[in-house]
Amino acid sequence: MTIFSFVFKRFFRKKSNSIFLLALPIGAVFLPTFDWPPIPLGFHYYSLLLLFIASRLSAILIEDRTDNILLRVSAAPITHFQYLWQNLLAYTAILTGVNAMFLIVGSIVHGGSLPSPFLFFIIYTVFSMTALGFTLTWYSLFRDKEAAFSTLGGLIVLMAMLGGVMWPVEAMPELLHRAVMFLPTYWAAEATLLLASGATVKELLIPLAVMLLFCFAFLLAGSRKRLA
Repeated sequence: MTIFSFVFKRFFRKKSNSIFLLALPIGAVFLPTFDWPPIPLGFHYYSLLLLFIASRLSAILIEDRTDNILLRVSAAPITHFQYLWQNLLAYTAILTGVNAMFLIVGSIVHGGSLPSPFLFFIIYTVFSMTALGFTLTWYSLFRDKEAAFSTLGGLIVLMAMLGGVMWPVEAMPELLHRAVMFLPTYWAAEATLLLASGATVKELLIPLAVMLLFCFAFLLAGSRKRLA
């Protein structure tokens, strides 16, 4: 797990990274509640925020390539899948802490209007893995950081719009209702809306399982790319 520990050391070496992780989630806590979704807006939009944070964290992949770190890693007895997996685990651990902080502050601010913070924590942590799997795989396809980041930003917004994060899926043409089920954002939004309507753990199992499958599929797709 050398890469796992190295990710931690390198990430927290820059104080600006910690500020970045804290500022956006805390700001999202104070977004108001509207008729839709039936929970404070920040808690529904949080999956979109996780995607943008994951895109920032995963950009380290291109830095590793441009700094020739991947060339040195490729000489070690490690596959690209193992490299991606250890990066994903390290950043998932970081985002898990961010998720916990977000929910603690959110519980203080919103009190009883927030259903089951623990189940929200599970949803966000599973989606953190999915978001990281997606962004790590995306960056493995590019060599230019700016091009990868700019195109990914537009793709994330599009996924949020089509996936039911920004508005209900029912508001879109019926033709898209099944197509959007192939987006991980759809399952994140579905899980938060189910929980807001009083769903049990059993009812959340399908969205959680699908998000985990997305994560594994992304890692498999990214592992087909050579380390260097």
